Amino acid sequence: MLKFHKNVICMYPAFSSLFFCFLQKCKGSQGQFPLTQNVTVVEGGTANLTCRVDQNDNTSLQWSNPAQQTLYFDDKKALRDNRIELVRASWHELSISVSDVSLSDEGQYTCSLFTMPVKTSKAFLTVLGVPEKPQITGFASPVMEGERMQLTCKTSGSKPAADIRWFKNDKEVKDAKYLKEEDANRKTFTVSSTLDFRVDRNDDGAVVSCRVDHESLNSTPQIAMQVLEIHYTPSVKIISSNSWPEEGQTIILTCESKGKPVPEPVLWTKDGGELPDPERMVVNGRDLSISFLNKTDNGTYRCEATNPIGQNSTEYVLIVHDPNALTGQPVPDHALIGGIVAVVVFVTLCSIILLGRYLARHKGTYLTNEAKGAEDAPDADTAIINAEGSQVNAEEKKEYFI
Repeated sequence: MLKFHKNVICMYPAFSSLFFCFLQKCKGSQGQFPLTQNVTVVEGGTANLTCRVDQNDNTSLQWSNPAQQTLYFDDKKALRDNRIELVRASWHELSISVSDVSLSDEGQYTCSLFTMPVKTSKAFLTVLGVPEKPQITGFASPVMEGERMQLTCKTSGSKPAADIRWFKNDKEVKDAKYLKEEDANRKTFTVSSTLDFRVDRNDDGAVVSCRVDHESLNSTPQIAMQVLEIHYTPSVKIISSNSWPEEGQTIILTCESKGKPVPEPVLWTKDGGELPDPERMVVNGRDLSISFLNKTDNGTYRCEATNPIGQNSTEYVLIVHDPNALTGQPVPDHALIGGIVAVVVFVTLCSIILLGRYLARHKGTYLTNEAKGAEDAPDADTAIINAEGSQVNAEEKKEYFI
């Protein structure tokens, strides 16, 4: 408690009045506390520092910086810094702003309420370092198919350290190597990420991008991009205009080739040699047109494409069909007809064999009129007697039939 001699008080009545007023304020402010909040701001932005007292009875408020320099005492500016301005000053609030904030402004700011004893509240000002626009290094163009590519994305000045992610055609690529280093100011960081992969022809024209994410960017990441250029040998495919070529028709074979650099004009051959009939077999760019097809056109046609990286080829087997074999009438099934004929022949043979066996088992004998003696007999009784008597000689005159 402050102690003043009564003679001093009597000598300075004005001071006496102020002193007793101060004591009354202190006594009435014992239950009051200043309230502040931590503030986060992006480097270059504006920080607003607010100190509030719910029920203040005219007790003064003060803001001071991390170096304990007074910035404002009530509405009085104490530090000459054009970046610091008063926002609002009342018995219940003291708000100030700091524009164009730098990393050196970061630290603990103090709001003081001048009661007895003085009460304070701390507010920590965090300054975010904005990462610089990233750059991709290690890029070479063009790259041959099958080679490895190592790309590095790097950004500096972030606080805290930024995060880097890789994408290929908007699809995230994992397994990149991440490195973080502290900058010379010992406040910000330089971060880098390296992507190592083997390229193929599907990567030609792909967009590879590295994206820097940081809380200072307000959900708008910084992006660096590179378009890949991959050189590769041609791929070749033959497409036919007619899936069932017939004699007398025209067929067009198209040789589709894709490569980088673009393949030179394709080369057509037949059965390992030149095209045998240039008048009917005409090459126009990548197309081979064969008119008035006939059986001599049957064979293997090869298309070959070449570029500076290499060459590739593919084949097409042409079979020309007889149009007369396919009319509107149903085509007989020769196999079915042959089967029916074989069954008929088999049944016929079986019938003959069975009939022969039947007749062999039931073979008969008969006596000729000569043996029976019927011609010489005057009547039937005599004929019977003569027949019985001549039974012995009848064996010599038997006739057999089948």
